[in-house]
Amino acid sequence: MFEPNLTILYVDSPAKSEAFYVNLLGRKPVESSPTFAMFAFPSGMRLAFWSRHTVEPAIENICWSGELAFPLSTRQDVDAAFAMLSNNGLKIIQQPQVMDFGYTFVALDPDGYRLRIYCPEL
Repeated sequence: MFEPNLTILYVDSPAKSEAFYVNLLGRKPVESSPTFAMFAFPSGMRLAFWSRHTVEPAIENICWSGELAFPLSTRQDVDAAFAMLSNNGLKIIQQPQVMDFGYTFVALDPDGYRLRIYCPEL
């Protein structure tokens, strides 16, 4: 019945998040304003960043436990992404390692959201 196609993350500065994700995703947002930025993907999925200071209804606290997952094709691609994100100063909370689902690591974006980069190995 319902098919989600949009994830909205509440952030301190949509402009800062936009700049970070332009670099990470290699694409420009389809919508951008001082309080909101949104990226669209060929799959139909959209990822948006809304100012936690202007979102309505107002939020009392932010409590999100989850992660944005980015699949890559090979372990070498994962290692290259790890090097790029590490060299750009992102906090790494999980070093590259093999887990049940594949080869992976986790970094934090500027607002502390978890970014899981992985190569599925099923």
